[in-house]
Amino acid sequence: MNIVDELKWRGALNQVTDEEGLKALTEEKQISLYCGTDPTGDSLHIGHLIPFMMLKRFQLAGHHPVIIIGGGTGAIGDPSGRKTERTLQTESQLEHNKKALTAQMVKLFGTENFTIVDNYEWLSQFTMIDFLRDFGKLFNINTMLNKEVVASRLASGISFTEFTYQILQAVDFLHLYRHNDVQLEIGGSDQWGNITAGIDLIHRTEGTDAKAYGLTIPLMLKADGTKFGKTAGGAVWLDEKKTSPYEFYQFWLNQDDRDVVKYLKYFTFLSHEEIDDLAEKVANEPWKREAQKRLAAEVTTFVHGEAATQQAIKISQLLFSGNVQDLSVDEVEQAFAGTPSVTVSANEANIIDWLVDTKIEPSKRQAREDVKNGAIRINGAKVTDESATINPADHFDGKYVIVRRGKKNYTLAKVD
Repeated sequence: MNIVDELKWRGALNQVTDEEGLKALTEEKQISLYCGTDPTGDSLHIGHLIPFMMLKRFQLAGHHPVIIIGGGTGAIGDPSGRKTERTLQTESQLEHNKKALTAQMVKLFGTENFTIVDNYEWLSQFTMIDFLRDFGKLFNINTMLNKEVVASRLASGISFTEFTYQILQAVDFLHLYRHNDVQLEIGGSDQWGNITAGIDLIHRTEGTDAKAYGLTIPLMLKADGTKFGKTAGGAVWLDEKKTSPYEFYQFWLNQDDRDVVKYLKYFTFLSHEEIDDLAEKVANEPWKREAQKRLAAEVTTFVHGEAATQQAIKISQLLFSGNVQDLSVDEVEQAFAGTPSVTVSANEANIIDWLVDTKIEPSKRQAREDVKNGAIRINGAKVTDESATINPADHFDGKYVIVRRGKKNYTLAKVD
């Protein structure tokens, strides 16, 4: 199947400048294509991942992805999808972010048949006179004002700096067309105006028969109409220090039955047959959540690797069974990152006194009742003896005590 048809089957095509022309080109040769990201932070989140998954599909089909880490455009600020001006970053922030994003891209794309470039290398070479003479003359203000990215900001205001962003992105496409044989730009749906500006620039400078194409990915919405990728705890990051592999795995595992098949098409490299089989299981045996388990395993492996996925599965199984004593210290830190926590001393203490002192129990009366009824588990073990003692040094290298009150109420006691 042609890569364009593959993307259509996966529901990953929103707009294409010339679909038939692009299909013919990808059948004729292995093309170079690009997607850019500005170093506004030191990690991508799963919302950013969507166009890069499409880029990865082209790579697996034998085409050559080029990624721009926008050191030049990042210093300006992309107005796309924003109602206010971006805060300009310092040079040191940009450098730190560029290094971090480059490492993430190498992890996702490897080092073979893949190129990373920084547009600061060519954008920084233009003088103001060069920029205005060579490129400014080729852009019509009326056309620029009608682009959605600018038009949506006219009421609240947009600076000249951000207004020129679409010219800079167009110059990027022209540069990569000339120097890296890039013929296709991919982006989110909010990038359509910038992408078409680049194609127009190529046609003006290289001739109307120049083969340059643009493709955007649909805005991802959940079945309930809310934007994909946002959670109560904030963004889901690719950086394991910001979102642990276990939390990352759980995010995908908890997807709605109404969304999971769509996400399997978007975010995995499973075949049509495998996805159709999982779709059938969602319809007939939704309680088994096999599609969610496969989705979580596939995406976590793509982003964090097989070992991290197996660890996330292990943590999930141990938490479900209640056998938390079998967790390693690292796994405890991942599993209980978002759990209520208290700080305790390393001293041994009576179970009743300890539960009240940590405020896990509101009173000694309630503590005695819960212990007597078997509602308290310490490090996975049920405690029913009111005279029992807790020794924080017994488990997890003396760093943590895991308390479960009832069926689901966990507290992580961090030993000071």
